[in-house]
Amino acid sequence: MPVSIRGYAAQSATSPMAPFQFERRDPRADDVVIDILYCGVCHSDLHQARNEWGGTHYPLVPGHEIIGRVAAIGAKVTGFKPGDMVGVGCMVDSCRHCDACAQGLEQYCKEFPTFTYNSTDRHDKQRTYGGYSERIVVSDKFVLRVPSGLDAKSAAPLLCAGITTWSPLRHWKIGKDHKVAVVGLGGLGHMGLKFAKAMGADVTLFTRSPGKEEEARRLGADHVVLSTDPKQMEAVASHFDFILDTVPHPHDLGPYLATLKLNGVHVLVGLVEPIEPTVHSGALIFGRRSMAGSLIGGIAETQEMLDFCAQHGISADVEMIDMQDINEAYARMLKSDVRYRFVIDLASLKNAA
Repeated sequence: MPVSIRGYAAQSATSPMAPFQFERRDPRADDVVIDILYCGVCHSDLHQARNEWGGTHYPLVPGHEIIGRVAAIGAKVTGFKPGDMVGVGCMVDSCRHCDACAQGLEQYCKEFPTFTYNSTDRHDKQRTYGGYSERIVVSDKFVLRVPSGLDAKSAAPLLCAGITTWSPLRHWKIGKDHKVAVVGLGGLGHMGLKFAKAMGADVTLFTRSPGKEEEARRLGADHVVLSTDPKQMEAVASHFDFILDTVPHPHDLGPYLATLKLNGVHVLVGLVEPIEPTVHSGALIFGRRSMAGSLIGGIAETQEMLDFCAQHGISADVEMIDMQDINEAYARMLKSDVRYRFVIDLASLKNAA
């Protein structure tokens, strides 16, 4: 029988997050039942809760940076056992047969992936609910093993902020001979600095905020450039092989493109809106520069990223909160008042009123 689950949900675009009871499905033969311990708080949770991208279905239970412990497994599951520490990221299913899925790039599934929340289950057509809850049921093909060397709390944001920055760095084969710049120092940006440094690159942070140098260097930056200072920007003209742009709102890309070398690449991972102001094509043509985008990562590369983090002692910088404090956390997140990711302790749901 379906199990009643406690969680937090938005009931409309204007209502605060509040306690919500709902049912999880009966486990299928390939399912893993996970008791959720921690769930990261992503900017996209807030966008979806407020229907800022359109298409939100209410009630909405957000959360796609999930760390938990296996409570039970289906009859056909062989890769996990009760007690295992596991993770669930942004996806819980895909078509599994298109070209993208065959390459382990389920995030680009031609039939569209089934997302962890605000999506429709491909089998029973029920709405998916995310990690702001005490338990989740997920196909074993979309469950990740958390290496023993990772701190479970700070591993949660790796499942979105981490993989979103890891995937493009790996795709463009960033290594010790590359000069890499990261634009923006938030949940994504701080992970980009850590990964690029661990991969051996020479790493620069672009920031609009003076006074971030010490913090940026702690996170892995070798250099810091104030992007509002024309002299500093001119000093790095035609300098970088790769720019990882994590800024989530429209901003002028022109000054950054001018800092790319011949064949340099500027990758957008934070902006899901029209590019404003318009990019002048000359900035691309007269240097064979490229602009690209990247979306989260596939399951195999997410596991690779978790293993890399365990080997190199990398995790997210987090601030722990109780579930009851989620609305305050959203307000603070809008003011960039977090270093660098909120993580919910789901044990606090036992005290939910």
